Amino acid sequence: MSQIAPGQQTLDQRSQSPVAADTSSTVRRWAIIALALGGFGIGTTEFVAMGLLPNIAESLEVSEPTAGYVISAYALGVVVGAPLIAALTARMSRRTLLIALMTAFTVGNLATVLAPSYGLLIVARFVAGLPHGAYFGVAALVAAHLAGPRHRAKAVGQVMLGLSVANVLGVPAATWLGETFGWRSAFAIVVVIGLATIAALVRSLPSLSDMRVTNPMTELGALCRAQVWFTLAIGVVGFGGMFAFYSYLNSTLTTLTGLSVSLVPLALMLFGIGMIVGNVLGGAAADRNVTLSILGGLIMTAVALGLFAALAQNPWAALILTFVVGVSATAMIPALQTRLMDVADDAQTLAAALNHSALNIANAAGAFLGGVVIGAGYGYRAPSVLGVFLAIAGMLVLGLALLQARFSSGRQPTVGGVATDLEM
Repeated sequence: MSQIAPGQQTLDQRSQSPVAADTSSTVRRWAIIALALGGFGIGTTEFVAMGLLPNIAESLEVSEPTAGYVISAYALGVVVGAPLIAALTARMSRRTLLIALMTAFTVGNLATVLAPSYGLLIVARFVAGLPHGAYFGVAALVAAHLAGPRHRAKAVGQVMLGLSVANVLGVPAATWLGETFGWRSAFAIVVVIGLATIAALVRSLPSLSDMRVTNPMTELGALCRAQVWFTLAIGVVGFGGMFAFYSYLNSTLTTLTGLSVSLVPLALMLFGIGMIVGNVLGGAAADRNVTLSILGGLIMTAVALGLFAALAQNPWAALILTFVVGVSATAMIPALQTRLMDVADDAQTLAAALNHSALNIANAAGAFLGGVVIGAGYGYRAPSVLGVFLAIAGMLVLGLALLQARFSSGRQPTVGGVATDLEM
């Protein structure tokens, strides 16, 4: 169980308890729904381009691999924008910042819809990606603030639920629109979601005047904390395996498992439903014990990917394990986000935003490494085996983080005055 040194409070408790007492449950509920709606829009725009690359390539008269750079441009925007925006907007009201970020996101997607050329489309996707990490980081902090210290991880999971639901509903719907009415219509619906989110944030978010604001130098101080880097590394390594698995799931199911192409959307939907379940379970687990929640997610991911590699030729086993991988990997997200908030002390905004830069790096690295092992002749079972080793590597990084915290304090690991919740 969590332990706090006598006379000490977490930053979360110092700054969040008053609002939890003064804000009605109805206000909190609608505010978190509005934040999750933004996550739904972000998740839709992030993944829908993958299914529409042939349409984009044909429309702009470029090759499909060249069209694939629109995905890379968005990911680069996420990686660059998360730390930059978090640091530069440190003094801004969290309410104002969230509305501004969603406005920038909507403008970026509107530019995507209107882009007349491939070059301008690349710029538009980069701009649309810039607010991604900062939005999720600030939204997580606001959700935790509104929910109070006892339910903060659950609230973070509820915000991230929008991203998971996007994979089940938003991406398939937007893809259908794009294939039926042209790829620009897919991003047009994202613009509508963005406008709806802006209206919902304006209407439902309280003033948040009691949330602590900092300054750029304080936020940049997160980069000097070893535990922040350890936590980001857990995300990059641990999630890299899941993305290696997911990036080649389509081909694995059709070539190794023997599923028909028509059943692949069912498998992807099962994975998306698993992500929803994982967010809910992971948020509840992290409120009990952050460290054990991360460790449990990594162990479950390693086991699920190992079983998938062993049983992939059985269609029923492959479908069930696809769902389980979605649950296990996503269950870690609320815990990682919460741990970053704890170890960053006064630099929570930058640390929370960096989590999404780390996950995008994991996305790119997992897809790349999965391609490497397939290209080396190991077949479509190899990305899952690779994922097992990456999940184990994530456990090792977590162990190193706990050891570093113990040795730096000379006692039970404490970071920012807060004892960790796992005794070694």
